Amino acid sequence: MLTRKTNGVATGPRLSKALNGLAGSAIDRRTFLKRSGLAAGGIAAAGALTFGKVKKASAAAPASGAVEIKKSVCTHCSVGCTVIAEVQNGVWTGQEPGWDSPFNLGAHCAKGASVREHAHGERRLKHPTKLVDGKWQKVSWEEAIEEIGGKMLEIRDSSGPDSVYWLGSAKHNNEQAYLFRKLAAFWGTNNVDHQARICHSTTVAGVANTWGYGAMTNSYNDIHNSRGIFLIGGNPAEAHPVSLQHVLKAKEQNNAPMIVLDPRFTRTAAHADEYVRFRPGTDVALVWGLLWHVFENGWEDKEFIRQRVWGMDQIRAEVAKWTPEETERVTGVPGSQLRRVARTLANNRPFTIIWCMGGTQHTNGNNNTRAYCTLGLALGVIGTSGGGTNIFRGHDNVQGATDLGVLCHTLPGYYGLKAGSWKHWSRVWNVDYDYLKSHFASKDLMESSGVPVSRWFDLALEAKEDLDQPDNLRAMVFWGHAPNSQTRLPDMQKAMKKLDLLVVIDPFPTMTAVMHDRTDGVYLLPATTQFETYGSATASNRSLQWREAVIDPLFDSKTDQEIIYLFAQKFGFADEMFKQITVNGTVPSIEDTLREINTGMWTIGYTGQSPERLKKHMQNQATFDKTTLQAKGGPADGDFYGLPWPCWGTAEMNHPGTPNLYDTSKPVAEGGLCFRARFGVEREGENLLAEGSYPVGSEITDGYPEFTMAMLQELGWDSDLTAEERATIEGIAGEKTNWKTDLSGGIQRVAIKHGCAPFGNAKARVVVWNFPDPVPLHREPLYTNRRDLVSDYPTYEDRRMYRLPILYKSIQEKDFSQDYPIILTSGRLVEYEGGGDETRSNPWLAELQQDMFVEINPVDANNAGIRDGQMVWVNGPEGSRVKVKAMVTERVGTGVAFMPFHFGGHWQGEDLRDKYPAGADPYVLGEACNTMQTYGYDSVTNMQETKATLCRIEPA
Repeated sequence: MLTRKTNGVATGPRLSKALNGLAGSAIDRRTFLKRSGLAAGGIAAAGALTFGKVKKASAAAPASGAVEIKKSVCTHCSVGCTVIAEVQNGVWTGQEPGWDSPFNLGAHCAKGASVREHAHGERRLKHPTKLVDGKWQKVSWEEAIEEIGGKMLEIRDSSGPDSVYWLGSAKHNNEQAYLFRKLAAFWGTNNVDHQARICHSTTVAGVANTWGYGAMTNSYNDIHNSRGIFLIGGNPAEAHPVSLQHVLKAKEQNNAPMIVLDPRFTRTAAHADEYVRFRPGTDVALVWGLLWHVFENGWEDKEFIRQRVWGMDQIRAEVAKWTPEETERVTGVPGSQLRRVARTLANNRPFTIIWCMGGTQHTNGNNNTRAYCTLGLALGVIGTSGGGTNIFRGHDNVQGATDLGVLCHTLPGYYGLKAGSWKHWSRVWNVDYDYLKSHFASKDLMESSGVPVSRWFDLALEAKEDLDQPDNLRAMVFWGHAPNSQTRLPDMQKAMKKLDLLVVIDPFPTMTAVMHDRTDGVYLLPATTQFETYGSATASNRSLQWREAVIDPLFDSKTDQEIIYLFAQKFGFADEMFKQITVNGTVPSIEDTLREINTGMWTIGYTGQSPERLKKHMQNQATFDKTTLQAKGGPADGDFYGLPWPCWGTAEMNHPGTPNLYDTSKPVAEGGLCFRARFGVEREGENLLAEGSYPVGSEITDGYPEFTMAMLQELGWDSDLTAEERATIEGIAGEKTNWKTDLSGGIQRVAIKHGCAPFGNAKARVVVWNFPDPVPLHREPLYTNRRDLVSDYPTYEDRRMYRLPILYKSIQEKDFSQDYPIILTSGRLVEYEGGGDETRSNPWLAELQQDMFVEINPVDANNAGIRDGQMVWVNGPEGSRVKVKAMVTERVGTGVAFMPFHFGGHWQGEDLRDKYPAGADPYVLGEACNTMQTYGYDSVTNMQETKATLCRIEPA
């Protein structure tokens, strides 16, 4: 239970203690509810409680042991809420939200309030286990590493390193994520990925290819300055509950109109001034329909476009096709409503644009995210406080794990996979490039993207001759990943059966442990939670926060960094991989790991956030302004909280971090920025650099390309380099060394000294010429019931991507709509997170939502003879089905159904509880929505389609 507070000061003991006078002794929550009458709706008893003034917990010394205060960060969503843990004799005994935290401001959601149980949970994996003849057997860590590692080396010898897949996690901290990607590199494969692929990969690709960086431009806190809120494809009231306090502050304080656009009337939509219901999968059409009114009425920001945007004329040509009549035909939204929304946005600038997975998880997800960006650019609200694209990431460190390169198509810092990128990281790691190259099957495979997690199982199922690698997948490592968060689970099960080796490394067994249908070759290794280790995590706004270890590893679990080291040791490259990182026994130093990150990640400015600076911020949270995030006095004076990247140069340069990307109203040295010159300086004779726009204080008062040593020499600024910086630059590539590969940081330091952004000053581009659709287009989903629109808005031709064949047209050309007439979409619940294994194993959360369900509109329910609370079958067009409860509700429109994706442990009507290791089964089980979610992948990133397939619902 939480402590009641006033003005951020503790005003009473724990609720259980306050109840002593009521109940005679401290009681638990369930007993409290029962005795007080709250369970029956009686709130009066709570009001009768008295809360006396108490001293800070750290000042008390109970007989049972002194209370230590540890500061950590919630391990659920990306808001980054501070958790204050109270520890006695090594046991986590109490918890508070961080009242000084600029992010959660003393608030927790249901998940955050219950994280102590997550760390102490009874249902966790307690020791290494393997499956033998269908029975789980305990093994030692030594046996597990020896057997797993030995089998992997055997596979490597016979099939090559690409036949082992390393699936990482957004639950790793930054240092663990970095070591994980480094492990895959030393193993010799790019078959490595994590959850970002299936949540915001289309955001990263779309946004980065529009203006330079693929991340949230502003922050949750900066929404306080918004004059309007445009929220599409997101439900933060359930997915990011604490973030909603920042959104509602703008709504109430600024009278900012809140516009929510979603196929489903969500808990977030309940707060909206204007709710727009549209057909799933028609985001581009909807945004172009909005822009039609903007351009028709001359509401666009013409000067902003002239100075800072390239390609808007091509957007105008496409938007002209989206008349109110055509937009309504495709989206279902009346033209009159879209005109009202467009006028509201035009009259309430700056407005912020917020989106989540409702916009990203589509076959044309990259088109959606670029359309959202184009809307902001057309109305001139990007690069300004109160505006920007505030992209709410999902997991606690999904931003950081993405930044650190746990992806199949890049190295840490988005350096890509070209030879120059590998040579850069070879220099950072102090290993020979040829040494790394020798670990790969070939130089071509070293420089080519691996297979995304969304399609890992196709690497096992496709014929070998159809693969762009030597052999099929034979070993799969699930390291902090829930399989039920992915589509096409029956195909995944087939792949699991074919593998030689299946490994799960996680605090919980996950659905992997029970869905594989194997009798051997499966290992479950218990990893710690993030509360049993320490290190940094990157919140959605690009701020890094430092976690303290709350408790030592429980049971026989090990930290991820130690497990990585043990595998590297078994594989024979631990000495090379960790040569610059202190290893205490078998546990690598987290501080040393971050310092190595600091020496290499110049592209996105992960170089100024030293362990010392991050710890200082966490220790002095109260000194940071709750809106600007800037420290006012104190040890971190002038810094922005968490040193949001890019934090340029070395830590000694003391850059404060960048609170709002592309904001030219500040000098670069003080957190200002412009759009990145990432796409060249000219396109078909047209200038791609900014015109008359530049950050305050820039000595170059126009656009300019990215900085190199040659550019410094041409400007005469190379004289500002120190002798040491110059020597480092000469040793890398001389005048060809650029701001991304200069390990001294000198090029960045000198550019910023003269008021310039190291990455140049360019226009954002709204036409991405290297994408399948340079101008974002509406394309009908593969499984669509609007057959009348397929010829007008067809999908792509079948093709090859990421080492595999990929289907588009051959699926869409088949009509499934007669047998499967209802559109199915999916999403989150406030009680659970991700695949749900952690949260469904938490009794405080599990009791809140105990049944998997499908939302169905009353019209569709009545037509099918379905009643509220009845068990139904939801059937998919690829032959799978799930048995769930029906929730008859008008949250969904006619012809649309919704299911949450957090459940697992049932399989097409069968309860798999007896397949879990004893005592490790979650309290709540249910069908996985993704058992019947269908084929469909984004044309750039292979993001899975989860928001617009078809189904048939019938009584069970």
